[in-house]
Amino acid sequence: VQLVESGGGSVQPGGSLTLSCIASGYSVRGCRRGGYRRPPGKERELVSRVGYDGSTWYQDAVKGRFTIPRDIPNNTLVLQMNSLKTEDTGVYKCAAQALYYGGYACHWTYWGQGTQVTISS
Repeated sequence: VQLVESGGGSVQPGGSLTLSCIASGYSVRGCRRGGYRRPPGKERELVSRVGYDGSTWYQDAVKGRFTIPRDIPNNTLVLQMNSLKTEDTGVYKCAAQALYYGGYACHWTYWGQGTQVTISS
């Protein structure tokens, strides 16, 4: 499985970016895909995730600003980021879970290479 990201970049506060990720060879059913970020000098954090059933979760800091579109294919992650703030700056990585323990648990296993997002005036 290989995750390839695109769409990072640099914008001013209030701008928008869309991150896309294609997971070639990914056919896991029942697990999640998600987007992580590592702000400068901070730990990696989960920003948003989407379940196999299409359910989504967003970190409080990005609710109402970031969106994962509905009905995206299971091997895809799209993160639409609007009203960007300087604190959204960081390296963003997409990730996908794999099944473990005979299918009873999902864990973050596959990672993209990361893409820089810089919000600055």
